[in-house]
Amino acid sequence: MFGYYLDLARRSLRRNLGLTILMIVAIGFGVGASMTTLTVLHVLSADPIPGKSHQLHNVQLDPREADGYIMGQEPANQLTRTDAETLLRDHKADRQAIMTGGSVAIEPQRPGLSPFRIHGRWTSTEFFPMFEVPFLKGAGWTADDDTAHARVAVISKPLAEKLFGSIDVVGFTMRMEGTEIRVLGVIDDWHPEPHFFDLSMGAYTAAEQLYVPWTTSRDLKLGHDGELTCWGDDKGDQLDAGAPCIWIQYWVELASDAKAAAYYDYLVNYSREQFRKGVYGRPPNVRLRDVTEWLDSENVVPSDAKLQTWVALSFLVVCLVNTVGLLLTKFLRRSAEIGVRRALGASRASIFTQLIVEASMIGFVGGAFGLVLAWLGLWAVRHQPTNYSALAELDLPMLGATFAIALCSSVIAGLLPAWRGCQIAPALQLKSH
Repeated sequence: MFGYYLDLARRSLRRNLGLTILMIVAIGFGVGASMTTLTVLHVLSADPIPGKSHQLHNVQLDPREADGYIMGQEPANQLTRTDAETLLRDHKADRQAIMTGGSVAIEPQRPGLSPFRIHGRWTSTEFFPMFEVPFLKGAGWTADDDTAHARVAVISKPLAEKLFGSIDVVGFTMRMEGTEIRVLGVIDDWHPEPHFFDLSMGAYTAAEQLYVPWTTSRDLKLGHDGELTCWGDDKGDQLDAGAPCIWIQYWVELASDAKAAAYYDYLVNYSREQFRKGVYGRPPNVRLRDVTEWLDSENVVPSDAKLQTWVALSFLVVCLVNTVGLLLTKFLRRSAEIGVRRALGASRASIFTQLIVEASMIGFVGGAFGLVLAWLGLWAVRHQPTNYSALAELDLPMLGATFAIALCSSVIAGLLPAWRGCQIAPALQLKSH
């Protein structure tokens, strides 16, 4: 029976070709605009580390001066070096990582290759298992390497190929900022989007190519990129231990809600003790957010992307309203045909089903047209000067969503016209003809 309805729908659509094209175009434009903006919103709000996003937590303390303090206000979004290194030594979490980003000069030994600068990350040993960094060769450094301030590093696959022409470089040495360091591992292309573990460098910044132990980075006085906030009258080195400056990211891995609650209590007690000693100018003001909560609190998804999505969905609604009118016109023009079918024994349910199948066929073709428009829209987004434009790609789930939205939209648009169509009285139609 369904095949019969499809054949009737095909015949009807061909009979009123102009009206059919108009409906397909209306649905196509609505779906195309909606899927362009929904795809952008989808990639921007995607979970950057699925499976662990509720186990990884960003630590926020508030060591600033009392001036300007307001009860309940948001604490600083980074830590001082003193606080971060103290938490690292206490090691109250399952895993933890102190970190910051910076850029360094690389002095290649490969002939014909001039010195260049790259982005790096200065962190601790548990960074790699915490964030599930994929290794191609070797491994990260150990806790003993951290303690010994070892001159070691992990590098990315592109950097290994650029410096050595191969990824089999474990044990090789490279020269960085005038210092020889030994390569312990090579990681695969790894670039979580957004760059959630260090938003101070931008939510969609370039991937780091070099990872160096935190202790080693401080010995070599490697630079710092990103936000840095200081207070007080100390004019010394802002990156030194004890400096009243906030510039370090600190993440912990906590496997359960109970452990997260216990770690939160530890942070509150730590802050209370620092306030009692006069180190902190403010009473305990702590946040411990998982990845999803952290991204929400930092408003990582641009407000203009959300606004554009609502505008596009409103446009889709306008297109559906127009489609309802066109379908109503089309179905009521076929009153005589529907009356004959009803007189020959067709039930109202079968007439309703036939008309819904016809509307669905329009939606399917409109979805295909909308898919083309969405692809063109995303191509345009990728050529915009935004830091997230390169992410605008139509993946498999959004491809399926395109046709799902088109079909659902067309079915919804067809409900009223189909209901009106199946209400046609066969006796009146036969009498008038």
